Amino acid sequence: MILLTVLPVSAQSTVGMITRDYVDQHRMNWDRTAARPLRTAIWYPAEASTGKTETIFGGPPDLELFAPITVAGGAEISNTKQKYPLVLLSHGTGGSAVQMMWLGHYLAARGYIVAAVNHHGNSSAEKHQAAQGFLLYWERARDLSVVLDKLLADPLFGQHIDQNRIGAAGFSLGGYTVITIAGGRFNAHKFDSFCRSSQRDFTCEPQPEFPDAPGIFAQLTQSDPAVKESLRHSHDSFRDPRIKRVFAISPALGSGFTAADLAEITVPVFIVVGAGDKVTPPRTNAQRYARYVKGANLTILPGEIGHYAFLAECNAHGKAILDLCHDAPSVDRAKIHQQVAQMAYEVFEAGSRKSKPARE
Repeated sequence: MILLTVLPVSAQSTVGMITRDYVDQHRMNWDRTAARPLRTAIWYPAEASTGKTETIFGGPPDLELFAPITVAGGAEISNTKQKYPLVLLSHGTGGSAVQMMWLGHYLAARGYIVAAVNHHGNSSAEKHQAAQGFLLYWERARDLSVVLDKLLADPLFGQHIDQNRIGAAGFSLGGYTVITIAGGRFNAHKFDSFCRSSQRDFTCEPQPEFPDAPGIFAQLTQSDPAVKESLRHSHDSFRDPRIKRVFAISPALGSGFTAADLAEITVPVFIVVGAGDKVTPPRTNAQRYARYVKGANLTILPGEIGHYAFLAECNAHGKAILDLCHDAPSVDRAKIHQQVAQMAYEVFEAGSRKSKPARE
């Protein structure tokens, strides 16, 4: 275990926000009716003169659940001749891009372009979730690679991305996703064996966001050609060499990898988890990744910090009705976000120092 001491870094930029409706033309949606959607929230350094608007989570004022974060919607990107480092974000099971906004906003305010995709079939941002989206885990790494392709070709952002400084960060199943895009190969047989053992953990159970998913998926494995085809690629490498380092927060599915399955990872991997995490217990997840990924850095935050402390900060209404808003009494979610976001910034800056910011 490696504990990092991180000094606060002040925000330097107004943060702009744009949402792009990217699609993957090479994969269909789970209904087989159109191309796979990759709706992506993008935060970036914006011109300070642009008027600010509040992004409110959760709907009408009387139904808001999460604390608002101020952004400049659709603002011009700051310093049109500068290239910025890019970080891709991957949300957790049943989550959404905006649940990662606390991290995306922090990095964007300090000179990063940050893009968070809603993983199709596994996102609360969609009207309907799909068992395939919950259990064909490796499809998520492909999402990140395609979003990266789209960003590099984007008329607004492409020319501003420093391609030597691209990283990825993710939470929970998103943590697994960024380890996969770094070169990890998921071992379904190993994971199934673990889940049949006395060591099984919560990651083996039906997830509360879609408890019927395993039963539905079992039927699809017998009838759906797209599911059968994806399963044949479960142990493939989805490594994207453009990704230079990854930051995994409470990564899931650690017991679905052996040392050999993680041997191809050559980029720096940084992992952080709360000691009180019962959803992705450190012993069978974060610590296992850290043990088998060569050179991995692991930080275990002490005390009662649990899994959902890394989701968006809740307001009073959210705390009154949502279980995921309930942290242990000793946990200050806002402070945890600040600490972990600073850690992520330092991680990506360490890689950036090897290549000074490029200018046209």
